Amino acid sequence: MPEAKTKTTYINIPEAVGVFDSFESLQAAIYDLRMAGFNRYDISLLGGADELKEKLGSAYWQASELEDNPDAPRAAFVSEEAIGELQGAVAGGFFFLGSYIAMAAMLTPVSTLAASIAAIAIGGSPAAVVGALLARRIGRHHQDYYADQIRNGGILVWVRTADKAKEKLATKILKGHSGRDVHVHGWSE
Repeated sequence: MPEAKTKTTYINIPEAVGVFDSFESLQAAIYDLRMAGFNRYDISLLGGADELKEKLGSAYWQASELEDNPDAPRAAFVSEEAIGELQGAVAGGFFFLGSYIAMAAMLTPVSTLAASIAAIAIGGSPAAVVGALLARRIGRHHQDYYADQIRNGGILVWVRTADKAKEKLATKILKGHSGRDVHVHGWSE
């Protein structure tokens, strides 16, 4: 069975593009873009290694080669705060699940309050460890994504701009946060 090819649709909306050498400067630029009125859907980053291989093949790609490539895969920006919230939810959810199972098993008419509390603590602890390990993996994956981008020439960010005023504002913000090779091109994905 032949493999289906995906077709990319290009919209004639200009984009400001910039390259960042640190996550901190990228995050500050994105926060300022949002404060200046840019929608989060108008801001995108370069997709991860798997998406790059799937869409562009296994060639070794540098940020400078992808800045103006309309086929470069895109990803949404995820803030450190959102990653922290996800990690907390995963760790807490596993602790709650383990505690709930232990509590359900121990809450019988013959169990004592002390035995029930002990069961909840003992049942929740292993689950909390599993949750903490999964949460740590989530954080590590997020850090590896940005480290990978930096090793390949920098973290790419694209910002759709609706008009000349937005183009000027986006490039000013990107440059103001140490973005390099900041420019505007006339298409977006």
